Amino acid sequence: MKRTVSIPVDLPRERFLPLMNQCAEIFNAHVNWAIASSTYNKNKAHKELYHLLRVQFPSVPSALLQTVRDNALEAIKATKFKSIPKKKPTSGLRYDKRTMTLRGKQLTLSCIGKRVTLILDIPEYFQKVFETWDFCGATVTYTKNTKQFWVRLVFETEDPQHIEGQIQGIDRGLYHQAVTSNGQFFSSSKIRKVQRRYLYNRRKLQQKGTRSAKRRLKAMSGREKRFMKDTNHCVSKKLANQPGIAVFVLEDLSSIRTQRRGKKMNKWLGGWAFYQQEQFLAYKAEALGKRVVHQDPRYTSQKCNICKHIRRTNRHKSRFHCKNCGHRTHADLNAAKNVRDDYILSSTQGTEEQASVNMPYVSADSLG
Repeated sequence: MKRTVSIPVDLPRERFLPLMNQCAEIFNAHVNWAIASSTYNKNKAHKELYHLLRVQFPSVPSALLQTVRDNALEAIKATKFKSIPKKKPTSGLRYDKRTMTLRGKQLTLSCIGKRVTLILDIPEYFQKVFETWDFCGATVTYTKNTKQFWVRLVFETEDPQHIEGQIQGIDRGLYHQAVTSNGQFFSSSKIRKVQRRYLYNRRKLQQKGTRSAKRRLKAMSGREKRFMKDTNHCVSKKLANQPGIAVFVLEDLSSIRTQRRGKKMNKWLGGWAFYQQEQFLAYKAEALGKRVVHQDPRYTSQKCNICKHIRRTNRHKSRFHCKNCGHRTHADLNAAKNVRDDYILSSTQGTEEQASVNMPYVSADSLG
């Protein structure tokens, strides 16, 4: 289990900004080489590029150059050449134990010239993690709007043991952030209201186009994201802290933005932070010994949770009325129960299939 401790720091801009720019060029050079060579092998990249880049960027420390190389090739490996990762001149720098040291609250970072030494001011909220967890790496980032450097320290510890408890299905949507299989509703009416207000203000300022309007747009940037992030934190915390729940079952929404649903609906879905909410719930649940799993979302909105009859006309907006057995309920609540039941059924079937593979010739006589 890992956690990141973010701390604002004062670093010499005249040394770190050129370093970030040069490391971005080194990163992009390795990416271009990997694509041209169709490989992300680090040994081959080292033989081909190391000496050339040392001559081209003599002020970049050798260990930091190798760290950037590893970062670039790992990014290519993660995407399997399906996309081309690129770094900007002020992109973050990843540090490891070769390029930094942490002794108590004293942090040293490799840079152009001599190492930079810092004394960190650790917030009280992170004291326990900082003092008891194992330090494993860090990233230095730069925020251009505020001209602020940040050190993101990464700590790790052993995962807590999984607890035993109930399984809860969660249906996520646009009108409700989350609906649980035991009947909890988290409305998104406030979120939609805020989003509409920001959309209206952006359109008005963009139409105006004056210098003051552009300054206002810049000041507004990020506020909507911070509001959405805070809301997702609150909802995920309430879900994770439920007593008696050990497993949260979510719909697998990884392909939600690849389907064509019309311009308006696609834009609406694109502005909704489903993945962020999922990540917040996952790490909060992990810290409590709970799990987050995924289930195929197909037909969960059309299937009756009572008789399992599937028909598209069973659901009309937020109302669910089964045409087979007459069951009536809220559509999102019905979907949440289906997500939970489908996961339980698939888990049970998987166990039975594995048992039949392990003991294919079990008879009544052998059991008796």
